[in-house]
Amino acid sequence: MADTLTRPQDALMDPFPNQDLAAAALVERAVSRGEARLAAGGALAADTGRFTGRSPADRYLVRDAQTERAVAWGAVNQPLSPEHFALLKRDMLQTAEDLELFTQHLYAGTDPAHRLRVRVTTERAWHSLFAQNMFVRGEPWAGEADFTVLSLPSFRADPARHGLRSSTVIAVSFADRLVLVGGTEYAGEIKKSIFSVLNFTLPDAGVLPMHCSANVGADGRGALFFGLSGTGKTTLSADAARTLVGDDEHGWSDEGVFNFEGGCYAKVVNLNAEAEPEIYATTGRFGTILENVVLSETTREVDFTDTRKTQNTRASYPIDFIPNSSPTGRAGHPSTVLFLSADAFGVLPPLAKLSPEAAMYHFLSGYTAKVAGTERGVSEPSATFSTCFGAPFMPRSPDVYAELLGDKLRAHGTEVWLVNTGWSGGPYGVGQRIALRHTRALVQAALSGELDGVPTARHPVFNLDVPTRCPGVPRELLEPRATWADGAAYDAQAERLAAMFRENFRQYRVPEAVRAAGPR
Repeated sequence: MADTLTRPQDALMDPFPNQDLAAAALVERAVSRGEARLAAGGALAADTGRFTGRSPADRYLVRDAQTERAVAWGAVNQPLSPEHFALLKRDMLQTAEDLELFTQHLYAGTDPAHRLRVRVTTERAWHSLFAQNMFVRGEPWAGEADFTVLSLPSFRADPARHGLRSSTVIAVSFADRLVLVGGTEYAGEIKKSIFSVLNFTLPDAGVLPMHCSANVGADGRGALFFGLSGTGKTTLSADAARTLVGDDEHGWSDEGVFNFEGGCYAKVVNLNAEAEPEIYATTGRFGTILENVVLSETTREVDFTDTRKTQNTRASYPIDFIPNSSPTGRAGHPSTVLFLSADAFGVLPPLAKLSPEAAMYHFLSGYTAKVAGTERGVSEPSATFSTCFGAPFMPRSPDVYAELLGDKLRAHGTEVWLVNTGWSGGPYGVGQRIALRHTRALVQAALSGELDGVPTARHPVFNLDVPTRCPGVPRELLEPRATWADGAAYDAQAERLAAMFRENFRQYRVPEAVRAAGPR
């Protein structure tokens, strides 16, 4: 493909200074430029200013002949005209001419058949290190990029001139093969923008892009873990007895599963060495980036319990900082898929087996529940539905991803389980959160095949097949109604949640067999 970035855009072309600098050089530059500080142990501590997370309302896709019919336009995928993008591109490139920039030549995807060559050019040295951590490093390349990211935090867009809602922008043009990020210091926009690109391009190659973690057991049986924030995705997939393929973003091709990334971007709020020793160890290593953490002014030690800046404190590090990580970032077809849901209503069973049709239903639903008190104004459990467990990053119509999932489950005989990591015996505030040891036992039984042949009982409301026994788990826990003191109260709460599922699912156009696999 011809490179669309030509003169006077020399800042984005090869060669130029500060190209593919190693971690040590980038850390030196970040500290000397006042971008970040060294924490005890050698990690780089950086603040992201007023944006301590993504800015989804400022994310745009260029609406043109390539995307017009392929993108599911709406609040998540906002359109930007080619003319406005051209103005934005010109203005950002003019700004870039007066800045010292840093570029990395990297890959998105560990599978050579499906990876993108990605050029990341940034205004901040620590953002260049972030890109080096998060994307895949491989054999050097120069010249054409499949996609380029230009990130200029100091650039302020003009909403009227550029067709935007604010001075912050994350804009993707598939025609230009270019991502423009301006007005935000939050590094996560860099990797998430390319994740969205892969989510758009890969389905045409028969590859299912997924927002999930993946690991493999010693027996070669692979597993995928889908789940929204707070459901236990990282905790349950980080198993010392299994090899970590990746913790966030993957593709499922005809050859198997492959990681999109070369690193991890872990939440570190309340992180401690006892609960998550592998992740904790990375926070004291040179090359790790710590975002928005609080440091002691005298010792530079990190206080992971201090959330005065944000709850969304993060650590970015190469995946090989995790001892049991896969050196290839690839695995065969998964034997098991787990959908994790922290049900704060306390009515979902702790484990249920899903047919391919039910898997498509719950994949499209992407359900979890926020608990009371986690956000201002939330006084009772609040249902959250996120299409494909990653709605903000899915440009195409949801049925595209669901059909790909169903096809792959059937083709490879993959088992799917719905796991409730939330409450039992009542809703949040009344019942108890399901013990982690019991959840681990359920997951282990599902992964190992111990539940093969175990009889199941159909849940009368949620239409789920619930195993009647599981090693290491009390039998009464498997039947959620039996854990409630008031059965009638359980029935009412279950029907309430089932109605939320049905109402949310009205937006999807799917075969009747998929719709019928949901709650009755």
